[in-house]
Amino acid sequence: MCPPSLSLVIPLYEEAQNVGPLLQRVHQGLADFPGPWELICVDDGSRDGTGEQLRALAAQYGPHVRIVRLRRNFGQTAAIQAGLDLARGELIATLDGDLQNDPRDIPRMVEELLQRDLDLLQGWRQRRQDDLFLRRIPSRMANWLIARVTGLGLHDYGCSLKIYRAEVIQQVRLFGEMHRFIPVWVAGITDPQRIGETVVRHEARRFGVSKYGLSRTFRVLLDLLSASFFLRYQARPGHFFGAFGLAFGLFGALIMGYLLSLKFLWGEDIGGRPLLFAGVLFLVASIQLLTTGVLAELLIRTQFESPCRKSFSIAWQSDPQTAAWKTADPDP
Repeated sequence: MCPPSLSLVIPLYEEAQNVGPLLQRVHQGLADFPGPWELICVDDGSRDGTGEQLRALAAQYGPHVRIVRLRRNFGQTAAIQAGLDLARGELIATLDGDLQNDPRDIPRMVEELLQRDLDLLQGWRQRRQDDLFLRRIPSRMANWLIARVTGLGLHDYGCSLKIYRAEVIQQVRLFGEMHRFIPVWVAGITDPQRIGETVVRHEARRFGVSKYGLSRTFRVLLDLLSASFFLRYQARPGHFFGAFGLAFGLFGALIMGYLLSLKFLWGEDIGGRPLLFAGVLFLVASIQLLTTGVLAELLIRTQFESPCRKSFSIAWQSDPQTAAWKTADPDP
């Protein structure tokens, strides 16, 4: 079998000091990769000269290095989606631009993904070189919570080093801050048994500053609610709202039935009873939830039938007509 082609997507934001070492390490790590590969660097609206350095180095390395610059800072998720849209490889790898991930892990991960017949291979930073209290402990708590809620038994959802089959990941549309839950969204496309993980290297940041802080943990909790909902009810939101609507309607009907029996069978006055207001509240809430379910079904059908709106805007990119593949250097 011919080795598969690979597209490596790297989002960068304010990483001017890391650009040169990053491209050097990528080429060293993939020097012996048996198949054709390309490197797609997405500058997410940096203002520190990251884009200019990328374009200069791309001219030195060759047309297999493709540069994309977004008009402003849209966020890591949008930058990853921009790279996925332009990727041409049968397999797609993603990597952070802060030099904490090691490109030397990529060939091994590609081989492991093919051997295990997976659609997604997630990196696991078993020995993280980050601050214990600000990064590692909150990350472990978030990973444990995500695994319990979603049912995916992964240890490190936040690791950007991943290998995908292009036909699978390109069916997923990323927006907001969904990059933290990519395995969850992929599980909505393929069997969770085809999602695996492997231990990868991790290094301390040398240049620049981290773009994430402790506040990210709270956003993860909110995003987890959305991810859990979409994982279970993406194609049938009416079932979620309808179940609560029917339950509320049942409680309301039982309460009103009880009060009616008191009124007509025993002649008691029910106008001032708090239970009457509770029954009316349950019935009104039931109608609202059932109506919301119907509207959600209409919206999801509209989404499936209409083209997706992109979550980014490209200001400049390498000429796709001159883009080429990088192949392993022939033996001397």
